[in-house]
Amino acid sequence: MKLTVLVDNNTYIDRYFLAEPALSYFIEDEEKRILFDCGYSSIFFENARKMGINLQFLDYLVLSHCHLDHTWGIETLIREYTEAPLEKQDFQKPLLVAHPKIFVSTFVEGVGEIGTMLSENKARSHFALQLSKDPVMLTENLVFLGEIPREFFFESMPPIGRKAGEAQDDLLPDDTALAYRSEKGLVIITGCSHSGICNITEYARKVCDEKRIIAIIGGLHLLNPPKAQLAGTAEYIKKLNLTSVYACHCTDFHSKCALAKVAPVKEVGVGLCVKF
Repeated sequence: MKLTVLVDNNTYIDRYFLAEPALSYFIEDEEKRILFDCGYSSIFFENARKMGINLQFLDYLVLSHCHLDHTWGIETLIREYTEAPLEKQDFQKPLLVAHPKIFVSTFVEGVGEIGTMLSENKARSHFALQLSKDPVMLTENLVFLGEIPREFFFESMPPIGRKAGEAQDDLLPDDTALAYRSEKGLVIITGCSHSGICNITEYARKVCDEKRIIAIIGGLHLLNPPKAQLAGTAEYIKKLNLTSVYACHCTDFHSKCALAKVAPVKEVGVGLCVKF
């Protein structure tokens, strides 16, 4: 499995790409091409083009959750797939895989809409959809985890806004991740980890029937976290004996420093390419 960072808050050293506070990865495994999230704007497409990656041929578009910094770039894909036949270019629309609540609008008071701009009906006019709370195998060894059970009390995070038509605040049940089953153990690939990186990892172990975890890459949603959450997360990560933690996007400097005391935290930025 090969993973290339198309969007992150930073660019990798000596790589002249664009960055934004968002996330997008291009993943290749078993001749399948997967776009995991598409950032906030069009830069995922621009960066991919500079890297020689053709996003007009994708097997899957996987969305980790509804928020704007992971889904608003989807408009760029729609535009490209619309223009391709006009320019007599070959293209392949991906299957869009996500949680069933991915297209329910989310609003924050004083800010406005922060969720996916497309409705489900509108999305179906552009993509084939597979919306699932249950795990979905993308390749023989790469799995979309679906809805993540919340088990660790210290990862109980405050809600963010409210989904349209719902009375309760949004606890982001649509937040999910990917897990890759390598010969040495699992690689956990996250968007923002609103459901908690420890919850995600434990569920991945269950789904894949594999206790060994070798690496974590993605946003960990540790932004000025409560002391109990950071301490609990660090203790959990320490016990995993990871070979690498690529903490990025929504992980602040203080949290990275705390995790670096218990695991090998690696630098991340647009242009980074890792293989497992």
